[in-house]
Amino acid sequence: MFNTANNERIIRLKTVLARTGLSRSTLYRKIADGTFPRQIPISIHGAGWHESAVNRWIADPAAYREEQARSSAQ
Repeated sequence: MFNTANNERIIRLKTVLARTGLSRSTLYRKIADGTFPRQIPISIHGAGWHESAVNRWIADPAAYREEQARSSAQ
């Protein structure tokens, strides 16, 4: 049986931009600065974000740092 509780939903760029209110350039600048979750590859030419990571950023964007997110996930 497929257990959806342990599966992570992947969301694409349009959804991330709509949910965060960021522009595309601001989003990628924040990724480079480590203040927004990095995207993950989902195909040769496609990428997406873990929805839970985006939700953590939305909950407290000023406090989000990539290093902190990695350490709290472990």
